[in-house]
Amino acid sequence: MYKLGAKLTTTASRCFSRSPPPVRQLYSTTTTPPPNPVALQMIDYAFSLARSHKSDESYGQGLLVLEQCESNQHDSISKGHVLLAISTLLSERGNIVEAIEKLNTFKDLEVASYPLKVAATEALAGLHLELGEDDTSSVIADGCLNDLDAIKAELGDGFGSFYTRARALKGLIELASGNADSSRSCFKDVEGNLGIGNDALSYAEFLHTTRDFSTAKQLYQKVIKEIPESKDYNDPYNLAAGNMAREDILMAATCALGQLESHMGNFGGAEEILTRALTMTEERFGPHHPKIGIILTCIALMFRHKATMERSSSLMVQEGLYRRALELLKAPQLETEVKNARLCQKDIIALARGGYAETLCVQQNRKAAGEQMKSWAEAAWNNKRLSLAEALDISSNIPIIDTRISRAL
Repeated sequence: MYKLGAKLTTTASRCFSRSPPPVRQLYSTTTTPPPNPVALQMIDYAFSLARSHKSDESYGQGLLVLEQCESNQHDSISKGHVLLAISTLLSERGNIVEAIEKLNTFKDLEVASYPLKVAATEALAGLHLELGEDDTSSVIADGCLNDLDAIKAELGDGFGSFYTRARALKGLIELASGNADSSRSCFKDVEGNLGIGNDALSYAEFLHTTRDFSTAKQLYQKVIKEIPESKDYNDPYNLAAGNMAREDILMAATCALGQLESHMGNFGGAEEILTRALTMTEERFGPHHPKIGIILTCIALMFRHKATMERSSSLMVQEGLYRRALELLKAPQLETEVKNARLCQKDIIALARGGYAETLCVQQNRKAAGEQMKSWAEAAWNNKRLSLAEALDISSNIPIIDTRISRAL
């Protein structure tokens, strides 16, 4: 493996040893220099290499390139971009703890670029949210807001966009923690200054939960339409990191829009959009990734809601979707105590098992199995805003599955 890594990184270095094309300037050259163009090209190369086969080997090769690139960077801006890229690849493979460890070294760099700092904050908080560590995420967001406030005058006109992203991140954290009023306050502060990335998507999800379907739909569509397709990683918001990367935003917005159409009773549109989200997810992660299980859970819930509204039955379809989703999510055996179950995607596993249990409970010969599954799901459910029964019955409360953080909001 070492020989492969040495050969691979040497080849990559040669590929980018020639004079690179000019890079668009996003930073003031008098205060913050732009990142090394060669480092940005190697990030692009590493991403392409890792995602070429979507295998442990191809991701290992991509990470080797980035680790070699990191060791060759001598300025904090370039090193910071590489750290964001490494955390992205690690999180894509489910190595959340390792991705967090990489991002935790970011604070030692003393980076002067606030776009880079805010992107790293978004990434780190997002990964902690995926692990269910909401308090840690909240501390991270508060720290970023305090830092921004301390140099508000120095940032000038740029303060507004940085503050909006950090404050919207805080709003998402509060929503995931079940603090609806605090979340509303966060988004109220910035609703007139939203961009088209994570900030707009998080606000749309908040509106979705409060049944402001019209405004939420407009925001989802805006994010899907206007999020940049560019791979210009000179812009850290294009790169982002972890589960908050540009591709994750697009995937999450598409999935959320599909859920919204289902909640509005437009089941034809919902199925079409969720199928599109499924295709995007398969292309991004491969056909066996847990994220596929999350999308399949959304589709199963859509069929459940459709059957309820139309007084029809789709038990076989739902059961098949739930079963496949739970396989991909690597759900623990029912005999496994909930306290010993893995943390990631536990909300989604509980939701899928709760829906699956309902399909079994209406069948007399399978009711006992359904009740066992239901008990496990209720014990695993950890959402602070609504119970599992409320999440499955959307007549009064609306649950939103956020594929970025693998949580039910």
